[in-house]
Amino acid sequence: MFSDLGECLISAEQIQDKVRQMGAVISRDYQGKDLVVVGILKGSVLFLADLIRYITVPLSIDFVAVSSYGASTTSSGVVRILKDLEESIEGKHVLIVEDIIDTGLTLKYLLENLWARNPADVKVCVLLDKPERRKVDVKIHYQGFSIPDKFVVGYGLDYNEHYRNLPGVWTLKPEIYSK
Repeated sequence: MFSDLGECLISAEQIQDKVRQMGAVISRDYQGKDLVVVGILKGSVLFLADLIRYITVPLSIDFVAVSSYGASTTSSGVVRILKDLEESIEGKHVLIVEDIIDTGLTLKYLLENLWARNPADVKVCVLLDKPERRKVDVKIHYQGFSIPDKFVVGYGLDYNEHYRNLPGVWTLKPEIYSK
């Protein structure tokens, strides 16, 4: 598996430092608010689990699963909700936690969907941002790292359901996903 990897873009230590900083800022911003943290399955699970350990205000957690990639390495732009929220978000402060934003198409769809449910507000927290790939404008309120347009795996990100368990973020050698 490690022979499939290119360079380590972000170490486990760098991720934990950044997640700790993000948790502190989020805790300050949501003081006294009814916070619902919404994780985007499956990629956000590791990030979300670490992040909420650093958030010091009361919160609840829910998840959505969306699909726009299939077995591809790029978003199709066609978004399907595979798993919806279990609780109402009406009147609540929603924080979407996402592993990576590239084109923004999936996130734009999800934001529109969640805003239609009358929350108090909806903000976005993302570990990785690929601004070079953006096709639609989406506001990111809490951003971990901006990365170049390379295919990455690790810390929840996968290729064909593999590599999620890597502690850092690595590039994947093109010959692996170009087959």
